[in-house]
Amino acid sequence: MEYTIANGQTSVTLTTLGGTFSSIRDASGTERLWQPDPEVWTGQAPICFPICGGLRDGRATTLSGAKVGLPRHGFARKHEFALAGKGEDHVELALESDEGTLAQYPFPFRLVAGYALDGSRILVSYSVTNTGDEPMPFFVGGHPAFRVPLREGERYSDYSIEFERPETCDVPTPVVETGLIDESRRMAGPQDGSSLPLSHELFSVAETIYDGLESRSAELRDGTGEATLRISFPDLPYLVVWGKPKGDFVAIEPWGGLSTCSDEDDVLEHKRGCLVARPGETVTRGFAIELL
Repeated sequence: MEYTIANGQTSVTLTTLGGTFSSIRDASGTERLWQPDPEVWTGQAPICFPICGGLRDGRATTLSGAKVGLPRHGFARKHEFALAGKGEDHVELALESDEGTLAQYPFPFRLVAGYALDGSRILVSYSVTNTGDEPMPFFVGGHPAFRVPLREGERYSDYSIEFERPETCDVPTPVVETGLIDESRRMAGPQDGSSLPLSHELFSVAETIYDGLESRSAELRDGTGEATLRISFPDLPYLVVWGKPKGDFVAIEPWGGLSTCSDEDDVLEHKRGCLVARPGETVTRGFAIELL
């Protein structure tokens, strides 16, 4: 099932499969969201929950001794969400734990993905409620992929990501074979000050994982230097930039956690960025996409 909200400046379509975007159009009707191509990538903007990235061998334990077994980015992206609320400018889609999720992640929960329009801004929120009676460790994040280039005659390499501030941070090394992170091998980030030029070669091996950005927003810019969109992530600590060597998109991903790092053990609460919701508590994180 799909639901569309629009306000004359922005039109957004949400799908209950994964509880996420299937279309983002600007005032001119131009599609901004990557449209799936089975030969490249069938995703668009999955929600990462209850983990971001991957676990070592797909498994972890909790401080209480509970066993967790999860695929990369968790299970939310593969599940049907239910409509929890809708108005002219907002939609809420909800996922609740069931027998299948509890077998992988033994914590009762309710996840509400909220989408609201504010002019040319799309406000995205992920509200996670612990419906059980034990503390619940979790991670949540977004994975939106945007079309690049937008217009005929442009090249992928014309585009860049411009950070809010000049960035000198280094980045850890993704381990392609395992999907995890080698913290012992850090390297200079591929950005040049505040600018990250895009190229298909940038993604020939893996994603770029920014775990030390000072910026809390970034713009996608075309070859003229004009910004086409801005993504703001004030309450999510990490940003991952990912694409495919043959894909005309770039995913700009605000995450609340990371794949298991080489200096971490396999206890979920020990992983970077772990959030813990008390019984009955709702924790909300989110980001905003502004079409420019």
